[in-house]
Amino acid sequence: MLAGGTDAEFSAFAARDGGQLVGFAFLLTGNRHDAEDLAQQALVRTAARWPAARQSPVRYSRTVLLNLVKDRWRVRRRQPETLAADLTDLSPVPDGAETMLDRQLLLRACRLLPLHQRAVLVLRFWEDRSVEETAAVLGCSAGTVKSQTHRALARLRGVLAGVPGDPEDERRMRHAHR
Repeated sequence: MLAGGTDAEFSAFAARDGGQLVGFAFLLTGNRHDAEDLAQQALVRTAARWPAARQSPVRYSRTVLLNLVKDRWRVRRRQPETLAADLTDLSPVPDGAETMLDRQLLLRACRLLPLHQRAVLVLRFWEDRSVEETAAVLGCSAGTVKSQTHRALARLRGVLAGVPGDPEDERRMRHAHR
């Protein structure tokens, strides 16, 4: 129960934005179950701080979610890498096999990006947000969003074209294809 009778306000936000928060988490983690857990944790933390979060609940909940993802990655970085995500969850309608393979390859390549670059791409292109909206959600400048977008797209182009870049990219891509 939230203080000050704001239960309905938070519930409306969670109902309206909860699905997008899960989608955002899924594109960052590549795992549906982790995404649902992280989105739920982010909503719980947002509810706990609702008096502050209600000013900009989308930004607040996404910031909390990004921090939760960072925490999980720090823990998992010390553990062996697991198999790549089941990316078929992203396709809401039946898709041609070639298109699905292209989408899976692109999403696996996105997993090679640092968290902030991936977050920028998800907000800009998956959620179709402007540079300014993305900057507001991430709490950074528009220039940072532009530079992170440029770097992320350049790295994706290199990975997808097979251009040598980060030595770990090739190992991760091989592992992602298993």
